[in-house]
Amino acid sequence: RHPAASGRPTGRREDSLGTDPGAVVRVRFAPSPTGFLHLGGLRTALYNYIFAKKHQGSFILRLEDTDQTRLVPGAVENIEDMLEWAGIPPDESPRRGGPVGPYQQSQRLELYARATEALLESGAAYPCFCSPQRLELLKKEALRNHQTPRYDNRCR
Repeated sequence: RHPAASGRPTGRREDSLGTDPGAVVRVRFAPSPTGFLHLGGLRTALYNYIFAKKHQGSFILRLEDTDQTRLVPGAVENIEDMLEWAGIPPDESPRRGGPVGPYQQSQRLELYARATEALLESGAAYPCFCSPQRLELLKKEALRNHQTPRYDNRCR
């Protein structure tokens, strides 16, 4: 019988959280500081916090602040203040620190550059110089032919 027919969710079951019984649950809330924390963001943070605590895990705040042109002054501090006010303080954050910081994406660029270089050197990744327009054209052509859009490996 199909899982949906039984009325059970078809997604991952709570008791199948992972294959390693010693695995540690780490969830993150990663808002952009482009404004002040709104109710929807607070709700998402609450879900993550409850899930982490239920599984004896960690709730991490990492700020997606790479778009510096949209950064709102004071929003970084406000986000963490609001989480504290709501009673859902992060275990790790820009303010609190932690073992895998920094917790602001703009401060992790060197880490990302090293990881990218390692992927390129190992052959697990490659640079692509296709324009967004070319990629969109490939997608439209595939859809017109009732095919799944796929990259044609031009730059590989």
